[in-house]
Amino acid sequence: MAPFEEINIPQKPPMVMVERLIEMFDKTAVTSLVIREDNVFCENGLFLEPGLIENMAQTAAAGAGAKPGIKPNGAPLGFIGGIRNLKIKELPKVGEEIITSVTVMHEIFDATVVQAEIMLNNRVIASGELKIFLIVN
Repeated sequence: MAPFEEINIPQKPPMVMVERLIEMFDKTAVTSLVIREDNVFCENGLFLEPGLIENMAQTAAAGAGAKPGIKPNGAPLGFIGGIRNLKIKELPKVGEEIITSVTVMHEIFDATVVQAEIMLNNRVIASGELKIFLIVN
């Protein structure tokens, strides 16, 4: 489980909500993001709910992009098709680092259901289930 230095996602700045793929094992991807003041989802020093959801989705994309056989910059394009059981307990502040883990629960054709969890200082601040549709070229 060696750490990865680069991520492979289709998003481009300013919509990149993951900085580093920390590890990829079995069906789980783990990423990190330091919240920056200029992030499009920051307001009044806080990283808002849509940013947390996008971070979860991009962590899933980073995991898909790290699979063997995927070319660099060839991560599949994905769309959030549904969100269930979303729980947001706390919004991270500018300067804080969040660690996000996403585990694939089911894959059916182009649809993937993942369970996501965002940690801040070793406590869960957000979790939920996302249904993501992937477009593979």
